[in-house]
Amino acid sequence: MRRLYTLAVGFSVVFAAFGVMDEANAATEMRCSHQLPPAHHIAKVIDRWAAEVETLSDGEIDVQVFGANSLTGAKENATAVAKGNIDCAFSINPQWGKTLPLMNVTLGPFAVSSLEALQKWDGSEAANFLEEKLMTKGVKNVVWLFTTRSTAITSSGKPLIKPADFEGVKIRGLGPVPDAGFVEMGAAPSAMSGSKVYQALSTGVIDAGLTDVSAAVSRKYYEVQDHVTILPLFSIYFHGYVNPAWYNGLSDKGKMAVDEAGKKAAVWAIEASEASAASAPDELAAKGMKVHIATDEDIEALKAVMSPAFYKAFSEASGDDGKKLLDLLN
Repeated sequence: MRRLYTLAVGFSVVFAAFGVMDEANAATEMRCSHQLPPAHHIAKVIDRWAAEVETLSDGEIDVQVFGANSLTGAKENATAVAKGNIDCAFSINPQWGKTLPLMNVTLGPFAVSSLEALQKWDGSEAANFLEEKLMTKGVKNVVWLFTTRSTAITSSGKPLIKPADFEGVKIRGLGPVPDAGFVEMGAAPSAMSGSKVYQALSTGVIDAGLTDVSAAVSRKYYEVQDHVTILPLFSIYFHGYVNPAWYNGLSDKGKMAVDEAGKKAAVWAIEASEASAASAPDELAAKGMKVHIATDEDIEALKAVMSPAFYKAFSEASGDDGKKLLDLLN
């Protein structure tokens, strides 16, 4: 509408009328923030999801995606959406920390790692329960994007395989609850967003990286670390959420578009994550990393130490709601 008012003032009444029409037909902006670099497979799924929202809404919604923390920082995303400063954001589940520790439920060591479990997540009772709890924090969840069921633990000089290997190691952490297992093994976790890990590794702030195996490639950990242990430790997801007032202001078609695009993207994310995870070990090896795929014996040794510590921390942080969620998950 501003373009119209750059023309002759004498035509202002005519153009004002057209301006009202344009405003009535204008697309609703949907400004979405996320922390991922463009090469990450989930960043690509988010772009595909955005295009699907626009298509299904017949252009009623104009989705504007800002990746790599270019709109809002990862730690500020949820607050920014709840306050209505932005319309939409994507966060990784550990970033809810103390605000909603229930979100850590899929981070139980080796607990939620089957493809079948992830395929059944969207629309499940456990997912619906978390969506209700997210509403109490001022955001409406619209899409679940599982990014990995394969974890990469990177290091320099030697691999981290057995519980004893972690003694005294400064490792990238995810938060008090998911880090409990590492603390039990004698490691020193330091929670930070994925965008900060490369620098922390390169400067020695931390000794070891912790990420999904695909991100170890897209974030180029191979440039600063020479060993990687790959294991089904965590299932981590990004999830997209919007400001409830923004969502409620949409037309029925707009709401349908957001809902349906979310269902489709949940499937795309799993497909993309599986494909990316399958190729990542060879890509890391090709870049010079020494790759160790955890054996059943390795996994059982880690699980014996890490699982009791995690569930103790999860129960203390989440109380009765945590117990209910675990029951739903099981």
